Parts: sequence; C-alpha cells; structure tokens
Amino acid sequence: MKPLFALLLGAILAPAAPVPLIFDTDMGNDIDDALALAVIHALESRGEAKLLAVTLTKDNKWSGPFVDLVNHFYGRPGIPIGISNNGPTPKDSDYTRLPAQNAVYKRKVKPEDKLPEGATVIRKVLESQPDKSVVIVQVGFSTNLARLLAEPGGKELAARKVKLLSVMAGQFPTGKPEYNVRIDVPSARKVFGEWPGEIVFSGFEIGLAIKYEAVSIERDYGWVANHPVSDAYRAYQKMPYDRPTWDLTSVLYAVRPDRGYFGLSDTGTVAVAEDGQTKLEASAAGKHRYLTVTPEQRARVLEALTVLASQPR
Repeated sequence: MKPLFALLLGAILAPAAPVPLIFDTDMGNDIDDALALAVIHALESRGEAKLLAVTLTKDNKWSGPFVDLVNHFYGRPGIPIGISNNGPTPKDSDYTRLPAQNAVYKRKVKPEDKLPEGATVIRKVLESQPDKSVVIVQVGFSTNLARLLAEPGGKELAARKVKLLSVMAGQFPTGKPEYNVRIDVPSARKVFGEWPGEIVFSGFEIGLAIKYEAVSIERDYGWVANHPVSDAYRAYQKMPYDRPTWDLTSVLYAVRPDRGYFGLSDTGTVAVAEDGQTKLEASAAGKHRYLTVTPEQRARVLEALTVLASQPR
C-alpha cells in the first residue's frame, strides 16, 4: 500500500481530464473563428481538450471544407462537421475558399457535399457523452442551438449533458447590438432565454481589447511550409493587420476557466431586445455571467492565445 503522502501527491499532480468540446462557429465571417479552431487543436495536443464536433452557423459551401482541411492539418480528420442548412450569411469568404482550393491541403469534404444538420450533429454527440461533461463553445449565431432546443427532448438533453455554454455574443454592460446576436435575433432570444444551464458570455468588448498581432502571423507559423490558418489570415485582409480575439477568448475560458485570465460579472439573466441589444439583469438565481478583463489580464491572455494558435503540431 502506498503511503498517504504519495497518494495525496499523486492526486494533486494527476492531469485533469481533457475538456470535451463542441465548437459551434460561423466560420468564414471573421478570421477569429479560424484562429479559435487552431487554439482548440493546440489545447487538444496538450491534453487539455477533446474536440467532439464542429458545427457551422454560416451556410456557405466553403465553410465545411475549410474546417475539414484544418482538422486534417492537425491530424484529426474524423471530427464530425454539421451546418445550419438554410442558415444566415451564405456569402463566400476568401479566407475559407482560397485555402480549400489549394491542393496542398488534404480534405474529404467537398463544396458540393451536403453536410448534416448542425443540431442533429450536436444531439448525436451529446447523447454519446457522460452527463454534465460537455462544454459547448458558441462563437457564431445561435441558430444550431436554437434548433436543438426546439426539438422534442432537446432542452432536457442539454440540461443533462452540457456542463457549460461559453458564448461569444453581446456587449456588456452597454448592451449595444453585437453581430452574432443581431444577425439571428430570434435564435439568440430562444437560446439565452431557454438554455437550461450556465452560460458565460465573452462580449464584444473583451476581444476588442485583446488584438491578435500580425507579427505573429509573419513570424510564428514558419515551422511548416504551408499553414492553413496563417494562409486564411493573409486572405482575410491586406497584411499587416491586427484582429480582435473575440472567439479565441471564449475558447480559452471554456478550457481554462480557473487560470485567472478573466474576471466574471455577478450572476443574472441576459435579456435580448428585438434589435439585438443585450443586458444582464442581475439576479442571485441567474445562470448567466460575462467576462471582464484587466490590463494585466489582457497581456496574459494575448500571450497565451499567440502561443496556442501558432503551436506546432
């Protein structure tokens, strides 16, 4: 029998189990979605996360192929991908289309393929996981999760299986209409009004205060001849440019909530107005909070996200 000290030391030093993640994204609308996916893969390589599925709320034919080639690039080609068919913002994006058209990147998903419904993929994944284990990171519109809640038993399934919903949405405390909410207000109102568990919001102001630097794209990705995320970054806007880390912050909090990267507001319930304004109505019984960040935390977060997004495979 091991001495008590050895048992306690082993318990302290034992690595935490990887966080099971579903990444729900409007990949193709802004480059931060691509950087966020790179961060997730880096966290999985470190044993901190397990990417169960990627679901899309941008209904565009290049979004799926791009996600698929990024997953292939990181050596995880079997990750399920779903999409909100007949969903919003179907317009093409150079940053997903150009890498997907580059033959140097392997992928199975073709632009003409009909991907399964995002809500169906989420449901199937949740049903296969232990209770209160899954973290959903929603960094696009609320379309897929609203459709899940509208299905028979969808709300009960979410209550049983989901530990946390980490959302990039809203703006706090001012409530100015934010893009992810404004584009699909009915879905946002449904999800934020009916979701049965805890939601932590990374508001517009958080990512805006922490900008991913072009110098990282220019210097940190040279460990490989062709990198789909740096290629996508270059295709999104004329270089050099720095871009807010909106979606990356939701990923970082979802996997590392106890590292002190962010502060948290008091609890309450986020209400969504018809124009997309968001406001946290304080309540001790509420299940919603939003992230806050100090200047010192901003520096730590940027360093962590830069290292993770550019981490070699």
